[in-house]
Amino acid sequence: MKYILAISFFIFLFTGCSVKKELDVKTKAVEFSNIDGFYDDNLDFALEVFKKACIKSSKREFFSSVCEKSKEYDNGEEFFTKYFEPKLLYSSEEKEGLITGYYEPLLNGSLYKTSRFKYPIYKVPNDLIKLDNLPKYKEFKEYKYRAKNQNGTLVPYDTREEIRNRDDLEVICYVDDDIDLFFLHIQGSGRVKLQNGEILNVGYASQNGRKYFAIGRELVDKNYVSKENISMQTIRKFLEENPHKKEEIFNLNESYIFFRKAKQTATGSLGVPLVAKRNIAVDRRVIPLGLPVFIDTKNPITNKDIEKLVVAADTGGAIKGVVRADYFFGYGEKASELAGKMKENGKLYVLIPKVF
Repeated sequence: MKYILAISFFIFLFTGCSVKKELDVKTKAVEFSNIDGFYDDNLDFALEVFKKACIKSSKREFFSSVCEKSKEYDNGEEFFTKYFEPKLLYSSEEKEGLITGYYEPLLNGSLYKTSRFKYPIYKVPNDLIKLDNLPKYKEFKEYKYRAKNQNGTLVPYDTREEIRNRDDLEVICYVDDDIDLFFLHIQGSGRVKLQNGEILNVGYASQNGRKYFAIGRELVDKNYVSKENISMQTIRKFLEENPHKKEEIFNLNESYIFFRKAKQTATGSLGVPLVAKRNIAVDRRVIPLGLPVFIDTKNPITNKDIEKLVVAADTGGAIKGVVRADYFFGYGEKASELAGKMKENGKLYVLIPKVF
């Protein structure tokens, strides 16, 4: 049987689209044998993760056939090498890009507001309007088409500072640390341990549409933290040591996340639970969700190679660019430490499905 690239998929992913040209997306065909660490990876486990992603991604035309075929296989090496063609993703002459990390945090919380538990995790507000992507709403594009009705006129939705000053929004629960809460917004999902020991899962539900701003940039620009040492840990340390600056720094990031109670643990934008060290967040203008991607980077603590076949299953406000990924480290203190320090160069090889 003769295999060829899925032409519609190829055009969608790499050619003929203005946003792709703007991002300068390029690819180079490679052999699996030329990808360092590919055959050393646990490809059977990678296949299981891909199958779970297919619960959602198989609804898209360019994944339907290959997802259906995956049901017939337990051997990951045989499946991926038979039904995919690998391509190195790059931009101009840059073959490497930035690989950061994220994790699922644990916060301490209460269903009721107290002197200790006073920082709210909000549900999606009733006054948040998600506009259709229509020409008449083009001025809301930069606000991700989020708006509210103000005296009969549509206006961009509230900033972080404005939301934090409101007291009319519905609350899921309250937590005891505003720095933890700020990082929860960056991670997009997490767990809250209530006072009775119950664990409450909270997941991303929506956002206010405002542009994400990395507060670490401000700390570097003002020489509070050196560029070489910037990490989640050093940001936390500065905020803890300078509580009078927290509000000012938090509000620089106008983006605000709203949550929902979740039955399952951390779930990405694809809609399936994330698997530690097997999922990444990507810029989906470049990489469609559900696509297998081989990641080649370094562990920020041990400096050992991270060479794994993962699945693009999430997005993030800071994850923008061609060779750009956020590597999911999982849950717990070790995952938090790794994610906080992860800021490594890396390569991405996208595995493009064949048609048959």
